[in-house]
Amino acid sequence: MFSVKEKRMIADAIQDLLHATKHPELPGGEIEFTLQVLGAEPWSWATIRNNGAVPVPSVNSWNEQQSQID
Repeated sequence: MFSVKEKRMIADAIQDLLHATKHPELPGGEIEFTLQVLGAEPWSWATIRNNGAVPVPSVNSWNEQQSQID
């Protein structure tokens, strides 16, 4: 559903939002998370994890072509 670049951008934004809460139970470094995004169709979905958990992301050529960011 998202390109690798889009997933990385989303993961960075989530990381920043979580750190901005300054919640005492969160680690000071990278926060591990998994976000499941469901699209408009049953076959349209994405799983986004913190960037550190995905050192070598897999590339789906369809998703890369659909990317709206440069």
